[in-house]
Amino acid sequence: MKYEFVKMHGAGNDYVYVDCFKNAIHDPNKLSMLVSDRHKGIGADGLVMICPSDVADAKMRMFNADGSEGNMCGNAIRCVTKYLFDNGYVDKDNITIETKSGIKSIKVKTENNRFVSAAVNMGKAVFEPTLIPVGVGGETFINQPINILGKPYLCTAVSMGNPHCVTFVDDTQGIDIEKIGPVFENHPLFPDRVNTEFIKVIDETNLEMRVWERGSGETMACGTGSCAAVAAAVATGKCKADTPVSVHLRGGILVDTYLSDGTVIMEGGAKTVFSGVIDTVELTESFDK
Repeated sequence: MKYEFVKMHGAGNDYVYVDCFKNAIHDPNKLSMLVSDRHKGIGADGLVMICPSDVADAKMRMFNADGSEGNMCGNAIRCVTKYLFDNGYVDKDNITIETKSGIKSIKVKTENNRFVSAAVNMGKAVFEPTLIPVGVGGETFINQPINILGKPYLCTAVSMGNPHCVTFVDDTQGIDIEKIGPVFENHPLFPDRVNTEFIKVIDETNLEMRVWERGSGETMACGTGSCAAVAAAVATGKCKADTPVSVHLRGGILVDTYLSDGTVIMEGGAKTVFSGVIDTVELTESFDK
């Protein structure tokens, strides 16, 4: 089976995108694992399917590098928006995309009829432990200690469609993320595993972030994670509501605003890297040798 694909990234968070208006993928879990490999595959944080929708302009399904399906990806949804705009599926400034975490509204910014960036209404940040989920009682899990390899980290749990654990640190660069990231991800407090954001506060409108994503490991950026970080920063008094906050990631900058009603707006760009054709027979055989 052969599929046309486009490699795109948002702030360095890269995925392989397949247009499922034209293609039917029968085993996306396996295909995601194959294409994500950076030595024997294309190389990506996962696979995204751009599909028709009965309730929105399009539907997005995203799969992590380990083949597991995610609920939402803020960087991917901007790339999907750019693809839809660039390929004539939409020709308006306000569009909707269906995801596993609901329908998201996106405002497209253009210059000379070319896509520049997208502002995504990511919905409301969720702090209730049962909805994230976190295996604790109470109304929130804010600034609470979690023991990781014998060291306590003060953490705030929040969902932006995916479960996130945000911890504020003095230095993001000195973290042994390959060591502690998997421990956070698979901590028994989080029955669905968790994405973990390590955040240094630069000032009230600037945060520095590294992220460990469940199913993918450290990535250059995470859109839902940056939104979770800003929500957690407001909840802990480090940033202010209704004020844009620049989140500095390894792959670029996202600007997120936590509104007084709990809604988070995320704005950033998206880039096309290259396109090609996947031959799944050849791809599979490359892993057998």
